[in-house]
Parts: sequence; structure tokens; C-alpha cells
Amino acid sequence: MGKWRYGVVLDAGSSGTRVHVYQWLRNPIARQKAGPEELKSLPEIKTKEAWTKKIRPGVSSFAHKPELIGPDHLAELLDHAKSIIPAEDAKDTPIFLLATAGMRLLGNLERQILLDQICSFARHNSDFLLPDCGAHIQVIPGVTEGLYGWIATNYLMGAFDAPEKHDHGKGHNTYGFLDMGGASAQIAFAPNATEAEKHAEDLKLLRLRNIDGSTQEHRVFVTSWLEFGVHEARRRYLEAMQTAAGPSVKELPDPCLPSGLRTALDGKDVSGNEVEPYLLGTGKFDECLRQTFPLLDKDAPCADDPCLLNGIHVPAIDFDVNHFIGISEYWHTTHEIFEMGHKDKAYDFNTYQERVDSFCSQDWDSIERGLEKHKWGKKIDRQKAHEVCFKASWIINMLHDGIGVPRIGLEDTTSSTHNGTKEVLAHGKEKGYLDAFQAVNKIDSTEVSWTLGKIVLYASSQVPLDIEQALPVGFGSNVQGIPDDFQYPSVQLLPDADGFHSEHWHDALFDGDSPRRIPGFVLFMLIIVMAGFFLCGRSRRSRVFNHVSNVLRRGGPSHPNHPKKRKGIKKILPFLGRSATYERVLEDGAQEYDLGTIESDGSEDGGRLSEAGSAKLGPPKRASSWGSNSNTPSFKYALDNTSTGTIGLGISGGSNGSGIAMDRAGLVVRTESRDHLAPIALGPTTNGRRSRTGSPTRSHGQKSPSMTPLADD
Repeated sequence: MGKWRYGVVLDAGSSGTRVHVYQWLRNPIARQKAGPEELKSLPEIKTKEAWTKKIRPGVSSFAHKPELIGPDHLAELLDHAKSIIPAEDAKDTPIFLLATAGMRLLGNLERQILLDQICSFARHNSDFLLPDCGAHIQVIPGVTEGLYGWIATNYLMGAFDAPEKHDHGKGHNTYGFLDMGGASAQIAFAPNATEAEKHAEDLKLLRLRNIDGSTQEHRVFVTSWLEFGVHEARRRYLEAMQTAAGPSVKELPDPCLPSGLRTALDGKDVSGNEVEPYLLGTGKFDECLRQTFPLLDKDAPCADDPCLLNGIHVPAIDFDVNHFIGISEYWHTTHEIFEMGHKDKAYDFNTYQERVDSFCSQDWDSIERGLEKHKWGKKIDRQKAHEVCFKASWIINMLHDGIGVPRIGLEDTTSSTHNGTKEVLAHGKEKGYLDAFQAVNKIDSTEVSWTLGKIVLYASSQVPLDIEQALPVGFGSNVQGIPDDFQYPSVQLLPDADGFHSEHWHDALFDGDSPRRIPGFVLFMLIIVMAGFFLCGRSRRSRVFNHVSNVLRRGGPSHPNHPKKRKGIKKILPFLGRSATYERVLEDGAQEYDLGTIESDGSEDGGRLSEAGSAKLGPPKRASSWGSNSNTPSFKYALDNTSTGTIGLGISGGSNGSGIAMDRAGLVVRTESRDHLAPIALGPTTNGRRSRTGSPTRSHGQKSPSMTPLADD
């Protein structure tokens, strides 16, 4: 085991899954190397660009083929992580797959099946630390994604470790966080002191731990807008356009597409009119801005004032101290085309909008020629050129009309020569961090991703406490101590972690490491057997018990003349055999015969006659065939109770039928046919003895293997 610890986080987004590998020093080593100031800082997380890998499509696309998500999707990502992390450190390396908005849009059953498949595949195809599926493989809510992003942003900006260097005024030293993906958008920020006090119940309490074991706390507002990501916004935009045009219109003019571009509703090119309806680009960006504005739903009812958009409550934002960092689409849409096409890097709102308008008003043929010459870089393909005009209009509306960012400029990185943002930090310091918004992709060569926030939280939680009474790392409601909804970075940190068991029964039984796994499996199988037994029906239960009882009596197959004297299961558990067999005693004076057992007919009363029915029956009669030498069985058993020969129990006497006996309660009992009886004397006098008062005398002759003498019980 080396000096480093590792962590693996898979960001399962709507359009693809990206694996991130992170590294940090083990705490004893970090403490030895840290100076006095560094001891009061969080663990230092390291990563490399080569340690990140993204594949498409998103995991939600496997909803109808979940069995393929492992070999066709996860295998490549796991192999990438295993190629980076030393084999001896794998078992100490936690792995998390955290799915976002794409999975949130699935149904509960589809979502859970996918998560189970992911966890099972990860456990069987890697040695990474995965103690609980529910905690490590999950769909995280938008507010959690936003909080992780806020942690990552402020961690990379240095606001946690050196707050004095990030003084925004009014004692404020953290940055706000804006993220926009394909399906959702998030905002997270620490309100100013006035708003924080006014909306204290709306804030999240976040607790982190420094290298020396001391803690730091932050109170953050976080919210998420589902269906406000660029792809979901585009879907809502097209639905509104179709509704306004009506079903008969086949050609839909779209001001958010370059002039002359013809596409299907899904964005694919069409050469003619074979696809209906289709979109025809008009290249009018001002009109595009007007048509996307209603998607903000600014007029939605606000139950808890103030609200920004879609009726969702957000405390008032003080842009004097709240300065926002935008990532994901906020970066890509403002840079991928509109930076590469110009030598100068200065951006303000007017300049940005002019460049977007200039690009989007071009005819599509001109744009295609520019793509062939890589005018906007090699990363810009036809699909991105299709989408960028709508995305730009949506970004502008979200930033300025939705969130309310002042239109004073998006970013100014006059010395920027790459996608890193060391210059952004220097520029922010020079200006006193007065820019209300700046889009970034990397800070100090590290990509800004909410996955980093997850690992910062986890690594911080691994630092030993400086005092026993120190509060745990994690986040929850803004109350003192440990709130009821407090979320720990790992299941291992739960107060009852030693007794924790996975919420998935198959994990605990088959994949877990708990010593209780085998007894639990045995108990589970016993429950299944017992449930099947009681569901199989009374008649079948009778046959099962008779067979088991006979086996237990004899201890297995034995010679008919030497049965082993063992107690049956019905003697051990008599209540289990009540409806299975009956032992009846003949009336005094009746002929004495050995009796076999009979089976219950399965009726609710166990085959008993009513008292009225019993009274109508006369004394038992013997059939003359008992004394004959005929080998024909003396009883016929019928299921038809309507026959004139039956007496209500489905037993009918045939021409060769033998006698029917009754016990003292009037219950009819059949005797064995001669084929099943041992040869005994049938004369008026017997040489046997009674085994009990009123019971038949038993012969001392040969015993039938199908009978158990009462004396042997």
C-alpha cells in the first residue's frame, strides 16, 4: 500500500458517462509534509486530464436493455480506472456512480433495474471499494449535484483554504456556482448575511474537515431546475412551436437554426420533404431570443417569495458579493465557436451577442465551408453547429432574464491562450472579483466538475478527528449538530456502520462480506421451503408428511419384517399432522382388524360428519365378502357423493365392498382391503391382544410394511 489514496467517480449524465480518477495523500503523510498554514486546509486532490474518459450514450439509454449496460458501457470505463490505480490500492479505492437528470426522467422500476445491474457488474469486474449499492450507485437529486459543484468550484478557487484572498466585501469570500447540462440546470451560492438570516431554513449546512482534524462549516442555498438543461429546453421549444403551428403544417420556420438549414425535429439533416414535419432555419437570432424567453416560465405562481423562474424559491442574490462561476454548457456555448473564431479574447455581453448573431445569420452553405476549413476548431462538427444558436439564446435568457446576472460582460481573459483559467483568477484578483459571472472549464489545469466536490467531501471525511466530540463531515438541513437528514460521504461513516447491511437483499446474501451471509442464505431458503409447503394444498401436504413420517420411523428403507422403531415427525410436531392422517377405534364388539391410514379429503372440516349426519347412520355392517376367498379388493372409493351408495365421505360400497366402521364420534373409517392386510384369522375368535381399550386386536403374525403397529409407537 503506497502513500496515495484514490477515488473513482462516474458521472452518469444524460448524454454520456464520464469516469474521473482522483488522488490524494494519506493523512499521516499529509500531516508530516504540511506547514502550519497547510494544516488548516483541506486534503489536496490531484488529477490528470488523461485520467478522465467519456463515452456515449448515457446510461438511461439502456433502460430497455439493462443487461447490456455492463459489457457495452461500464466495462470500458472500469478498465480505464484500473489502468491508472495500482492493483494493491484497488480494495482501498471507493467507486461511485452518480447519475443525474437523464436517469431522473426514467420510471422508478427502470431506474432501479439499471442501478442493480451497474452495481452487480462493478462488483464482479473490479476490486474497488463498494460496500453498499444504495450509497455508492445512485441517482442523485439536482440539489446534491449543485452542492457538489459548489464545493468543487470553491475548492479550486482557493476560497476554502485562503478565504482572506477572496474578499468580495461584506465578509463574503465564496463563489456562486452555475451548471447547465442536457436535462437540468443548477444554482448554488451562499447568500449575503441579511438573506442568510432571513432564509436560514432554506439553506444547506455543509461541514468539511481540514488536514489537522479541525472543521469548517458553510451554509449554502442550492436548487435545481429539471427540464431546464439545453436538450430539454430544446424539446419544450419544439413542442411549443408545433402546438402554435397546428398539426397540418409540415414546414416549421425556426429562427434558431442558420438560414437555409433543413432538419428533422430530432436535428438530423433532411435533403427533401420526405420527413414531415421538418424545420427550416431562418437565421433570425433576435426572434430566437424572443421565442425562447417564455420557456423560463417567469410567470409561474410563486408559493414562497422570492422566485427566479418556474415558481421555484431562491433567496435574493446580491451580485455585489455573489460572483458566479459557470461550467458545462455555460462554458462550451460561450467558447467553442465564439472564441476560436476571433483573435481577441475580450468578452462583454454586447460583443458576445453580436458574434452569436453574426454566426447564426449566415446561410448554412457558408457555415459548412467554414467547418471544412476548421474555422472554429477541429472539435466543432455539424451537430454542434446545428445546436449552437439555440443554446446561445437559451444561455443568454437563463443568465440575464432568468437568474438576473447584470449585463456587464460574460468574461474577460485578455491573456488567455488555452482553456485553463489561471488568467481568470489573476484577472479576478485585479478587479477585486467584481465580475458577476465568468465561465470556466479548468482552474489550475483541473477541470471544474461536480464529481470533484464528491471526492473533496469523501477525502475530508477520511481525516481523523482532532477531538472525540467533533461533528462528522457531510451535509444536511441548516440546524445545529447532526440533522436527521444528514448525508455522510460514505456508508462506512454512519454511526452504526458496523451493523450496517445493504438495502438490497441479494447483495447481502450473495455479494456481501458479512459473516452473517451464509446463515442468512440458509434462513432465506428455509422460508422459501416453508412458504411453498403451506401453499401446495392440504392433500399434497398430507402425502408429503406421510412420506417423511414413514422415512423417519424406519430411518430409511428397511426390510418389511424388521421395521426400525423411530418416532415420526407427527409425533415430534403433532400439530403439523392433524389434517394428514387419522387413527380411529372401532366400537366395542366389532370385529378386530388391523387398520391402515386414510387421507383427508381436503374439506374444511377435515372430513367430519355433522352431528345430524352421524345420527342418521346405523351401526357399522360387515360385508359378507370378508370371509370369502376372493382376491378382489373389498372396497371401492368414489369421488361422487351423489351416488346412492355413498354416505357423504365419497366412500361407496361395491358389489364386493367390505364393511365400513365408525368411531365413537360417528366418523366413518375405511378398513384396508385384503390386498393390504397381513394374513390373519378371520374367524369369530382371535388369539391376539388388545393394545388399548376399544381398539382392534392385532395379529401376532407377519406385519405389513405399510403399517405401523400401535405397540411400536
